[in-house]
Amino acid sequence: MAKFGEGDKRWIVEERQDGTNVHNWHWAETDCLEWSRNFMSKLFSNLPLLDGEGGLFIKTKKVDKVDGEAYVNIRKGKIIPGYELSVTLSWVGEAKDSAGKSVQKVDGLVEIPYISDENADEDPEVRVSVQDEGPIGKRMKDAMLAKGKPIVLEKVRLYVQSMAKGGPAKDDLEAKKVAPKSNQSAAAAAVPATPVAPKPAVAAEKKKKAKEGFKTITLTEKFSCRANILFEILMDDNRWKGFTQSNAKISKEVGGEISIFDGSVTGKNLELEEGKLIVQQWRFGSWPDGIHSTVKLTFDEPEPGVTIVKLVHSDVPEEDRYGNATVVENTERGWRDLIFHKIRAVFGFGM
Repeated sequence: MAKFGEGDKRWIVEERQDGTNVHNWHWAETDCLEWSRNFMSKLFSNLPLLDGEGGLFIKTKKVDKVDGEAYVNIRKGKIIPGYELSVTLSWVGEAKDSAGKSVQKVDGLVEIPYISDENADEDPEVRVSVQDEGPIGKRMKDAMLAKGKPIVLEKVRLYVQSMAKGGPAKDDLEAKKVAPKSNQSAAAAAVPATPVAPKPAVAAEKKKKAKEGFKTITLTEKFSCRANILFEILMDDNRWKGFTQSNAKISKEVGGEISIFDGSVTGKNLELEEGKLIVQQWRFGSWPDGIHSTVKLTFDEPEPGVTIVKLVHSDVPEEDRYGNATVVENTERGWRDLIFHKIRAVFGFGM
């Protein structure tokens, strides 16, 4: 063990004298707020939203403000975006008669109060207001909500996707990926390697290697209750609603479907053994299409009134459909904070 203040070298990535962040191992953060303002300005300046339908012509004018924070972290080559923004943009509408003569012009605002990486898989709230609340102004506002709002949301998704790819840090990251290998590597490649047969143990280990791009979460938790009671809580709709404060539908049959956290997580039961085992297929709505994970919960009661739950959540993708690389971290935190800790707090099963 290292002395206090020295650190343990096994856990330290030493600084290079040339200052190079090799393979982005260190935590590299890029401030993206100004870039976000410029990006939003390009998205929403003079954007046509309605072109003559019902005699109405609507377009955005400019982005009035973008407040909040936005950044991109890069750790070991992984992109981790973070942002919480509020956006306000102005728009103008014009009503024309059948002869194409202008009848009235109105001005309005579009407010998007909360665009966040935490809700990257959901469309944000969009508020539309108009300065003139007369009959034509009301028609303009209704048209903005019906026709303009979907276009605004489409542009917001472009921002979310761009941040997931690295935002302003993307070009720098791509440059590192395609950078030429060192002369030392080239020289090594010029020398033919002596083929070495893999050891049986190593070969077997490679076969067992987890799928690339997926992780397994393992947790062990202790509760002061009987195992069968905890099993029933995790398989009961109403109790799920109670400790998560969200809608849940859980079948108690093998092959039956489950839906929890207001439908954010769906799946089905694979194996059930009352008081001992729950195996389910889980899928989060923000994951790429066709991706399913496996949840295995085993219940052990070493003494009456004390239950140990072992969780193995396998095949969890490292990235969601938007490229956010925080899926494993968020899923593990969800198990701890939103399920296990909530059960203890609501049902009084803390040790």
